[in-house]
Amino acid sequence: MTSKLFTPVKIGKIELKNRFMRSATWDAMADDSGLVTESSAAIYHGLNTGGIGLIVTGFAFVSFPSGQAGVGQYGIYSDKMIPGWKQIIQEAHKNGSKIAMQIVHAGINSGYLSQKGIDLCAVTALSEVARKHHEMTDEEIEGIIADFVAAGLRVREAGFDAVQLHGAHGYLFSQFASPLFNHRTDRWGGSPENRRRFHLEVISRLRKALGNDYPILIKFGVQDDKSGGMPLSEGIEICRQMVKAGLNGIEVSAGVGSAIARLQEGEISKPVFRERAASVKKAVNIPVAVVNGIRSLETAEDIIRSGDADIISMSRPFIREPHLVLRWQKGEMSPAKCISCGKCMPNAVKNTTLECYEEKRLREEAAK
Repeated sequence: MTSKLFTPVKIGKIELKNRFMRSATWDAMADDSGLVTESSAAIYHGLNTGGIGLIVTGFAFVSFPSGQAGVGQYGIYSDKMIPGWKQIIQEAHKNGSKIAMQIVHAGINSGYLSQKGIDLCAVTALSEVARKHHEMTDEEIEGIIADFVAAGLRVREAGFDAVQLHGAHGYLFSQFASPLFNHRTDRWGGSPENRRRFHLEVISRLRKALGNDYPILIKFGVQDDKSGGMPLSEGIEICRQMVKAGLNGIEVSAGVGSAIARLQEGEISKPVFRERAASVKKAVNIPVAVVNGIRSLETAEDIIRSGDADIISMSRPFIREPHLVLRWQKGEMSPAKCISCGKCMPNAVKNTTLECYEEKRLREEAAK
């Protein structure tokens, strides 16, 4: 039986050569202004030759400085960011991969800006949040929407095949959608309809600016994992409305207060968001990707064949094995070598090269 994982799938007008997606991964390799560096290029060169259908970049902030989430983060708030990505995009295309940029605004979720003493943009002023912040005015919200549209146009101009909005992990989209963060009483909050308005305005205005053919994707936290947060039913309705607004693909991930654990060290496969992705898949007629906890070809194949998702998205396995997809395609079917220790991200915090901690440890032991 031919594996369905290695068959093409279309997202809007683009066709991926297989069902594998590299989920956006922060690598801390941008310079202080958010520009691509030589270290960035090295990371993407490995991915570009790895046989992945769709590569998504680490998140890039759309507003300077208010949108930045962390150190070494890519930016897309200025035209000066465009040239650095062109060579990386060309390399991806040489090997038949498609490449998308993920764009984001951190909102109140930026310890990095807080440490710098910068006043954070909040959907609602929250007394329980110690970081210095202010409740955004209508004018500020409109300005951030305009920044997303401008960023989307830059993404297309650079040559990316698609743009992906970061609508998960407690960043600004999540803050608007979640009743835990959004206590507004104007058109941007209160009712579920108003709490989803930001999502729909960004997507509809991006669609108008980019035209009908350019793919718009979102990484979406379809449910909050904290008491009083957004329920799955509401997240599903947001998905339906986003599709009507012009969305082409959804990557299902975590929302606010994600208490759902990643794989524990040594576990092989536990697709954390599979059931949520299946619920989204039943509600929309666009491709759905699922991320988190997929480490074996067998699990990935079962997800696709069951119809729970159309695309398998992974992050940490590609840090250790950028060529994992090619390995599986060649018939070397053992699970990903990633042991789910989670120590690759702490390395990035230190602004060192994003790399697998376990591989580094084994190299150092062998050199002794």
